[in-house]
Amino acid sequence: MSHTRGVTDDVEPLIEESVEVAADPARVWSLVSDLPRLAEWSPQVVRSFVRTERPIRLGTRLLNVNRRGLLVWPTQSKVVRFEPHQEIAFRVKDNFTVWSFTLEPTATGTRVVQRREAPEGISAISSRLTKRMLGGVPSFQAELREGMRSTLAGIKATAEA
Repeated sequence: MSHTRGVTDDVEPLIEESVEVAADPARVWSLVSDLPRLAEWSPQVVRSFVRTERPIRLGTRLLNVNRRGLLVWPTQSKVVRFEPHQEIAFRVKDNFTVWSFTLEPTATGTRVVQRREAPEGISAISSRLTKRMLGGVPSFQAELREGMRSTLAGIKATAEA
């Protein structure tokens, strides 16, 4: 899974948000592990298509369509961590980031943690496009963090319904 080292200028190695959900981990897992459902909650994900057979598991590949205003772009991703009822993570081929959901049982339900990891930065092309089309890396990362909050709020609302 090696790749070319990424651009690290202004790139936060970790963006993380969490929420407490009044539902058990099995219920929350059924939502977060169904990656195409992210489009229901994420302000940026329009659609995700599973490119390999179901069910989703380690190695599953997806094609994602993202949108911000009039700008629409595809990304490819692959599930790189998959521990049922605990964690699912996918690596975005186009920008080297890893997105994940981790579930932790609590006394009243489940703590859901969403992360965007970029320990080696992002791809050079992603950095250039972010600077030219998305307002720059720092402002786009702030937008990603807000998007995580929206995504987690949507997962919470769905899980608790």
